[in-house]
Amino acid sequence: MGDVSGAGSVPLPQLHLDDLLDELQARLDAARGTRDRVHSLLEAVLAVGRDLELTQALRHIVEAAVTLVDAEYGALGVIGEDQRLSQFIPVGVTEQQIERIGPLPSGHGLLGELIRHPAPLRTANIADHPASYGFPAEHPPMHTFVGVPIRIRDKVFGNLYLTEKRGGGEFDAEDESVLATLAVAAGVAIDNARLYAQARLRERWLAASAEVTSSLLSGSSEQEVLDLLVARAVEVAGADLAVIASPVPGAEELEVRIAVGLGERQHRGLVVPLEGSFVGAAARTGELVVSADVRKDPRITAGPPRWEGLGPAVAVPIGTAEHGLRGVLMLARAAGRPLFDADESVPLLGFAGQAAVAMELAERRRDSEQVALLQERDRIARDLHDLAIQRLFATGMTLQGATRFIDHPEAVDRVLRAIDDLDETSKTIRATIFGLRTRESGPAARGTRARVVEVVERAADVLGFMPALRMTGLLDVTVPPEFVDEALAVLQEALSNAARHAEATAVEVSVAAGAELLLTVTDNGCGLPAGGRRSGLANLADRAADLGGSFEARAGAEGGTELVWRVPLVR
Repeated sequence: MGDVSGAGSVPLPQLHLDDLLDELQARLDAARGTRDRVHSLLEAVLAVGRDLELTQALRHIVEAAVTLVDAEYGALGVIGEDQRLSQFIPVGVTEQQIERIGPLPSGHGLLGELIRHPAPLRTANIADHPASYGFPAEHPPMHTFVGVPIRIRDKVFGNLYLTEKRGGGEFDAEDESVLATLAVAAGVAIDNARLYAQARLRERWLAASAEVTSSLLSGSSEQEVLDLLVARAVEVAGADLAVIASPVPGAEELEVRIAVGLGERQHRGLVVPLEGSFVGAAARTGELVVSADVRKDPRITAGPPRWEGLGPAVAVPIGTAEHGLRGVLMLARAAGRPLFDADESVPLLGFAGQAAVAMELAERRRDSEQVALLQERDRIARDLHDLAIQRLFATGMTLQGATRFIDHPEAVDRVLRAIDDLDETSKTIRATIFGLRTRESGPAARGTRARVVEVVERAADVLGFMPALRMTGLLDVTVPPEFVDEALAVLQEALSNAARHAEATAVEVSVAAGAELLLTVTDNGCGLPAGGRRSGLANLADRAADLGGSFEARAGAEGGTELVWRVPLVR
């Protein structure tokens, strides 16, 4: 074979053959490991790219990152508009551990360092880093750390955080490089998922708007359309509370007409000023307003406490200052839930436009119905005058002429009484004709009966059911306008009390006009509080006393409360 170490041969390194084979094997293993890691990275990129649902995509990204760098714990933090963590998706800790740890991180310490300086960060011991903030008492121990930002079109969306390299080692430059590559793919996947979510959200808003439009064209009432608007807004926006508030005529206030969801009882029927309320802020500015936490919103300075359990909120005006503000739509989510971002908030402007159209159409429909009603009243008045009164008058004249042919005194007396009754009937019909033909300006033009019905129907929104209503007597003719205004104020207050305090499932309203105006409101609720009547009822007594009448609040015959308000009409 020849001497390999002889003259003219190539000198070999002073290594044994086994050492050479070991080094070759190590390099082969490293190459194989690099190949496997690249393969795993490619698989992870493909896996996260397939997710179109954002929440699932975020979790898959964290799970892939934990596997790629062999970490025990991982998390993805989404950065909100306030440069704090609006979402935090952890992997490696159980639900029980999360409950013991307490609130999820919001962006302090090392997590906040990555928010403030979005660049890869790696450390062998978290506690040794100057930005370290410490851990809660029940938090599992963590030492090694690596984090990288996730960018979407040059804007930082969030950060990947990995801790505790398995086997007790440290995260190295290769781990950091792998995470940075995954973060690029994650940015693309998240962007795709967000675009898909936006498209689906727009599709759902369009479907909801189409349903509202169909309801409008089918002739549904304003209340039915608004109820549909609220239901669809809650469903599409994922809200826990929805409120519609309307302007109070002649006042700088808004009254909550509809409240559905978490804490609805605290909102129903509430009257709040434009200045010092969240819905008032939307009404005043004519623009969409958003709050990260409505419980601490500085714009809310008036009204009773009513935001317990709620957090993110958004309010949008219904209508415009130019064409008339018709109300405000407000949506709120439970505390701890995600904020209303621009993708969710902006479509509300179009949806609120649908609500404005609903109210406008309902108002035009009411005007049309009012014209038809007035025309019908004119026809009835004309028929009563031309037919009924003339016949009654002729019958009375005939009877009066017939009395001289009657010999029996008792029969004469009865006929004369009948003639008097006919005369009174004629007067009543004339008074009714006068009421039918009355053309007044202002609220009285609607008539007392119509105004009572309006108050009762409005109370149904707050009560959750329609009160029973009974009206007797010539309410539109014999009751002076100032008495009507006082009675309506009393009725509104009585129904509001029943909604707020009585916990009733049935309410009955009776309005009668004769020698006196008698208003009775009865409910089947919990009754008056022990120790006397509520202080708010004193106002009702004062209104009666000012008109020479009386007021009484007493227990109902079958439980509940009965309010009796009466004022004399004949003095």
